[in-house]
Amino acid sequence: MNVLIVGGGIGGLTAALCLARRGNKVSVFEQSPVFGEVGAGLQLSPNCTRVLHDLGLEQSMLRSAFLPEGTQFRQWDNGKVIGESMLGASAVARYGYPYYHMHRQDLMRVLVEAVEEDSNIELHTNLQVQGFTQNDEGVSLITGDTNYPGDLMIGADGIHSVIRAGLWGEAKPRFTGNIAWRALVPVERLPTDMILPMSTAWWGPGKHFVHYYVRSGELINCVCVVEKKGWEVESWSERGDYNELKSDFTGWHSDIQQLIDHADRDSLFKWALYDRAPMPRWGKGRVTLLGDASHPTLPFMAQGAAMAIEDAAVLAGCLSGRKDISMALARYEDLRRDRTAGIQRGSRRNATVFHLSGVKAWLRNRALKTARNRTMDGLFSYNALEVSGS
Repeated sequence: MNVLIVGGGIGGLTAALCLARRGNKVSVFEQSPVFGEVGAGLQLSPNCTRVLHDLGLEQSMLRSAFLPEGTQFRQWDNGKVIGESMLGASAVARYGYPYYHMHRQDLMRVLVEAVEEDSNIELHTNLQVQGFTQNDEGVSLITGDTNYPGDLMIGADGIHSVIRAGLWGEAKPRFTGNIAWRALVPVERLPTDMILPMSTAWWGPGKHFVHYYVRSGELINCVCVVEKKGWEVESWSERGDYNELKSDFTGWHSDIQQLIDHADRDSLFKWALYDRAPMPRWGKGRVTLLGDASHPTLPFMAQGAAMAIEDAAVLAGCLSGRKDISMALARYEDLRRDRTAGIQRGSRRNATVFHLSGVKAWLRNRALKTARNRTMDGLFSYNALEVSGS
């Protein structure tokens, strides 16, 4: 088949690799001049590293990944450990695949290199997609000066997807009432062993702070989320003000203060968090959606990238050997809809749970261990390579 993929992010490139290895011809269309996502850290859990390893990317990823020993939750002011769970060798033993922390640009570099080496994939950059047409015979991608024909099309173009709008009409995403800061802290600026080799989430009233190692342990990635109104700019490249961030976390633990104080000011960004309700249907005919185009997910379960990677593997499996493309795409949606909707709802719920105070926070902390282990098993044991049965 000739597959058109709109969007050259993590989901789009993973889908290209999954489809190309099954003999399909794939064209990827990216509106930016170069392939490469802005942003900072990613947490890649076993449910998605299973797919990436199956694509032969393990060694390339290990050159810049960090393998955390666990996840820890701490009290915002006194640093008391609320709960923790083990990763590292324990995750591999239980789920068969590792848990990685990576800089987003590092994962993109791994994917782009793999795509460029695949003769079944063509990359098109700096190309503005205007829409598409389709009929019983195929689809056509409409750009400024050229139309590209194909057998099917995948919209992997994010929360503001042009393909989604073409299928279902324009609909604005919902502001969640949270804004997020992101920053990178060079490890060499911090006291030795101050930061444990874990993903650490500090929970406090109306806000939380997450940090973990990336780039082989050279940097600490920080994501700081605050409930705030009156500022709703959704941009990955909006610069943040150090003094505002410092003010937002006044009174928090001294470790948080040191991370903020030693952050690289050039890596400090601020963006408003938006999401959408789960969709009852994703596609029509020969056109479907993938990743944030269909199920944009808040970062409170660290599963946004993982869901797009899972989508890619399941979609390729559903299309394998099937002549009726529309039926194959419908089956892909049926297999993915409930799981991704559950992740969307769980991530939205965590936006509230992380920020509780008083008695509600005490009750949350008491319930954490049992709930955490059950959630991890449900997330990490999922096998996207086998779910389609092909």
